[in-house]
Amino acid sequence: MPSSSRPASATPPRGNSRPFGIYVHWPFCQAKCPYCDFNSHVRPQVDQARHAAALVRELETMAARMPGETVTSIFFGGGTPSLMQGATVDALLNAIARLWPVATDAEITLEANPTSVEADRFRAYRNAGVNRVSLGVQALDDLSLKALGRLHSADEALRAVTLARETFPRVSFDLIYARPQQTVDAWDAELTRALAFGPDHLSLYQLTIEEGTPFAALHAAGRLSVPDEDTGAALYESTQALCEAAGLPAYEVSNHARPGEESRHNLVYWQGDAYVGVGPGAHGRLLTPSGWQATSTLTDPAAWLQAVEPGGHGLAVDEHVDNRDRAVEMLLMGLRLREGIELSRLSAPFGDLVDNQAVEKCIANDLLVMHGDKLRVTKAGRPVLNALLREILL
Repeated sequence: MPSSSRPASATPPRGNSRPFGIYVHWPFCQAKCPYCDFNSHVRPQVDQARHAAALVRELETMAARMPGETVTSIFFGGGTPSLMQGATVDALLNAIARLWPVATDAEITLEANPTSVEADRFRAYRNAGVNRVSLGVQALDDLSLKALGRLHSADEALRAVTLARETFPRVSFDLIYARPQQTVDAWDAELTRALAFGPDHLSLYQLTIEEGTPFAALHAAGRLSVPDEDTGAALYESTQALCEAAGLPAYEVSNHARPGEESRHNLVYWQGDAYVGVGPGAHGRLLTPSGWQATSTLTDPAAWLQAVEPGGHGLAVDEHVDNRDRAVEMLLMGLRLREGIELSRLSAPFGDLVDNQAVEKCIANDLLVMHGDKLRVTKAGRPVLNALLREILL
């Protein structure tokens, strides 16, 4: 099926009142980065045909539980999905189009590492129907890239960005800041260089030390230091100022975009909509006749395969989400967005979820603002969002 006709479906869309996403997890990488706690595995050889067939099996099982929904976004995450063959991506997109109606303007994103970028492979993804790529650049400084365990150079990363922009209608790339010994001046220069490429979307993450990673062990041993709290705050403020000036305001805590270029798939998560997750370690939120279900699959690729091939799925968790837990989850995600959250969408009364006095205090201190039914975090509250949430939630 040519890219101009994908996504398409012979079945008329049912007309979702809300977006609906599909997440496909490809867990394989060329190397494991020392800061990464995602479900990723280094394998010298991967039987792509076998994994594609298993992913299709799991998609079929999920389609039986969420029939008729119109798919508005598809996201290939990892791991390193750009290690997938074009034929693998094509098979999965064909399966999704067979199993669900797919919106003609659906956003179809694939994550890519600069080291696995090839012009032929990019063309194959585009021909399969991918219309947005997200590049894991992470840094534009070779010493930092080496320290982060990345296999590409800054020049390779920027060549990948250029190639992506020549191939796909929409391109995003990631950078990590608050890296060891990083100064505000150095980050300003690096971000300015990135913005000079005229990106429409940037994901800019502060480095966090995640439990169980090599970075966590080094940090605990005193062999890895990250910028202190004041420097971290200065880096954050500088990030906001530079991106605002370049026309890419933060629409979410760590994500910046020109108006209209926001990641529609990630908005499915943040706005509390339904999505299916398939592949090792994938999560999902299904809206069923009996209510919301939280799903997650086995993380080990071999165990996942052994479950899916005979049984049709690799689910490790498939549990009902009660109204209060669902409301708290929506509140936690929705307040990450610049636009905030409509409280009428919560499945439990707002006053039952929060300490009302703490909320009033945050409003008085210009950390939260309430406009009618909508609650949002202010510019001053965004850098301390996690602490703010701990303060107001019961």
